[in-house]
Amino acid sequence: MSQQGERPPAEDDWWNRLYEESAPDTGPAATGGDTLDDRFDSASDAVSSDDAGAPPKPISDERRPRAWWEAYPKASQGTPNTPDTPNAPGVQGTLDAADRQTASGSANASGRPPGPPRQRAPWEPPDAPDRPPAFPPAPPRPAAPPAQSSAPDLESAPAPSRPRVAHVGDGPPTYDAEPTALPPAQPQELDEFVADTVLDGARYGTYTLRAASIRGDSARYRGQPRRDALLTARFGTGEAALVLVAVASGARAAEGAHLAAADACRWIGGAVGRSHARLSEDIRAGRRGDLKSGLNRLTDRSLGKLRASAAELGVEPEEYTADLRCLLLSADPECRTRVFFGVGPGGLFRLRDGAWQDLEPAVPEPAAVTGAPVVGFGSPPAETPEGDRLTMDLGVATPPSPYIEAPPPPPAEAFRFRASVARPGDTLLLCSTGLAEPLRGEPALAEELAGRWAPSEPPGLAAFLADTQLRVKGYADDRTAVAVWEA
Repeated sequence: MSQQGERPPAEDDWWNRLYEESAPDTGPAATGGDTLDDRFDSASDAVSSDDAGAPPKPISDERRPRAWWEAYPKASQGTPNTPDTPNAPGVQGTLDAADRQTASGSANASGRPPGPPRQRAPWEPPDAPDRPPAFPPAPPRPAAPPAQSSAPDLESAPAPSRPRVAHVGDGPPTYDAEPTALPPAQPQELDEFVADTVLDGARYGTYTLRAASIRGDSARYRGQPRRDALLTARFGTGEAALVLVAVASGARAAEGAHLAAADACRWIGGAVGRSHARLSEDIRAGRRGDLKSGLNRLTDRSLGKLRASAAELGVEPEEYTADLRCLLLSADPECRTRVFFGVGPGGLFRLRDGAWQDLEPAVPEPAAVTGAPVVGFGSPPAETPEGDRLTMDLGVATPPSPYIEAPPPPPAEAFRFRASVARPGDTLLLCSTGLAEPLRGEPALAEELAGRWAPSEPPGLAAFLADTQLRVKGYADDRTAVAVWEA
């Protein structure tokens, strides 16, 4: 008991007083009809039986409570909208007067001063679609033009004009214009293989060079190798440089004709290359006599190697030989001397003022006999101008000489040489018999080539190749052509 006479409370008396059944609730005062059941009954009574199947009427937008992410409605007419402070670039909201009053009243009721207007989140839509945005919209970007490509439009671009292989004369040739069969090849002899076509070109000084060698229509059809060989080479540098173009044709129907032609070009090229300095000097100085004698020796040595190769192969010399025709051109712009030399048939032409000129050097016929008869061999009995009688005609037939075992060999092919001075606008043409014969025998071919090559601008390699393939019926041999255009 305490000093005042009171009994001390039991140890758990505070718990009993707090949670005994008769203790009133310490929560907020109860209000009539505010329980969950009362609220459900009130809502049920508000819905009449006639509207049982109809959806509930929407609550007015002005009185409906809003979530924090929803936009506020527009202010009533006559109340200006006050923009919110932007929360993000380009985003701006409004707060109407009613909402501001409600917010102010709530703040005053709670005893706190009114805070700044609510900032609108970036994803919230603007509540006034008819109000112009804070920033004017950017003008529409013009459509980008289509990307320009450096490659031409193959569909819209016109088709390029390609050189066309045509023919002249009274009818088409017998064989096709394109290769048909390849020549046979041996795996151990691939270095002896000859391509169907060879094309080359250059430009030095005042001239432009074009060269092409093509397998004939007959050889293309039968699968035979090209018998013509072509060599273009430059020796030296600068103005002293010398350009050699060699054209060789193997013997017809010979098994190794293409090899003999290639050997002839290679050997004459080596001989000229070793002597190019002296030859270039003679050409620039105009020493025609020295050039003729020197080139004659070089040609004889090269053909002599062919005869030696024939002996090594065990064949007759005429089976392993070739016709050889060459051009020597100086790289000096001041020198316009063009030198031709060689052995065997072919063609050397010049196109001047739209007309062809045949420059082939005149060669005497092999049967022509020049000089006086040799005494003691085949000469009839005669007297000298002084009256001396060389032999006596006794009417006895002369027996054949025991020292002549066979008829003498035919005379060697005559050496051909010509040096000419070119004029501006000239076109010099060196060719094998495959092109020389139709040029001489078919006027339409000469006229067509003159029309194509008469302009001062030389053709490109592809155009020149197409020109040399201008075909004529009855001429199906290999064609090799070397043309020089003078600027």
